[in-house]
Amino acid sequence: MSLFQIDAGKGWRGGQRQSLLLCRLLLQQNFSCYLVAQPRSPLALKAQEEGIPVIPLRMRGEADFWAAARLALILKRRQCQLIHYHDAHAVMLGALASRMAQVPLRVLTRRVDFPLNENPLSRWKYQKNIDAFIAVSTGVREVLVKGGIDPQKIYVVPDGIDFTPYEENKEKGALRRELNFTSADYVVGIVAHLADHKGHKYLIEAVRLLKEKLPQVRLIVVGEGPLKLELSRQVKDFHLEDVVFFLGFREDIPRILASLDLFVLSSHMEGLGSSLLEAMASRLPVVATQVGGIPDVVIHQETGLLVPPKNPAALAEAILEMYNHREKAQKMGQRGYEVVHEKFSAEAMAGRVINVYQNLFKAKKMEMSIRHGSRKN
Repeated sequence: MSLFQIDAGKGWRGGQRQSLLLCRLLLQQNFSCYLVAQPRSPLALKAQEEGIPVIPLRMRGEADFWAAARLALILKRRQCQLIHYHDAHAVMLGALASRMAQVPLRVLTRRVDFPLNENPLSRWKYQKNIDAFIAVSTGVREVLVKGGIDPQKIYVVPDGIDFTPYEENKEKGALRRELNFTSADYVVGIVAHLADHKGHKYLIEAVRLLKEKLPQVRLIVVGEGPLKLELSRQVKDFHLEDVVFFLGFREDIPRILASLDLFVLSSHMEGLGSSLLEAMASRLPVVATQVGGIPDVVIHQETGLLVPPKNPAALAEAILEMYNHREKAQKMGQRGYEVVHEKFSAEAMAGRVINVYQNLFKAKKMEMSIRHGSRKN
């Protein structure tokens, strides 16, 4: 069974972490697995370090026909039986390549709850060139169904997490020392791409509302993205330079999480929120918005607090509640830790993906058998 995983991402975000985890676990179970990734991307470099077979391929966009032709040749040479796309940018390119190489099975993991486009090209990509969709949450599944995807083609497989970095992390106060925070400071953090759907501006507004009631609040923002300048300007306009700290892209996420008192995810659109899983693996209580797949992870009043999206006042109130009830918040953090271990392990994720593959192969084998029988008759 020759499997190809394709991830066109150039950065290192939640989707790339999941691609790496899946490749690692497939190889551990003796599957023949190849990873197609952008040359010199963080994903390609990390996979190569682990000994994962990487095929570097420059993917310049969905209409990169040269890359599609090169990929088709590689798929044919390696007798690819199943191709798995891990982001939307890989779909068009992969659809062209898989048709040229006559790959029998095609799978797409959908991590975002953005609606599918309704134009003919989108319908061709998603309805004619995908045999199975892996939705990372029930929220993403609902969006796919609304977009016209056959529900029988959709499997819900939540992201998984490798707990090792969070269990081994001992640097509880490292970030506080780095930023000269005191033990009295209440450190809130968000780890997310600086894009509109992540809702950073509502969180910054919430911190402005909190400043008088909770002067010791400090907000850590980890991530890069197109809104960095706009968000920095917002912080300056609100006179929050001594409250909000932009750390940019960081590799030491477990170390950062270990220094927080509370994790917040303020998205108004969200597939699942893999950063939530990491925060909960660090025993952190969380405040998050009730959108997309987040309620699949955060149980209101049990592992954290859920608030309406685009609502700074509700965010501020929830953060203040966590501060005022620290013992309750600590219990939520412990319960969140238990929930992610029960439901969101990397091994469970890989096992469910393998089940999807096996179901597809069985269905394809049956289809071919029926065709063969009908030809005989």
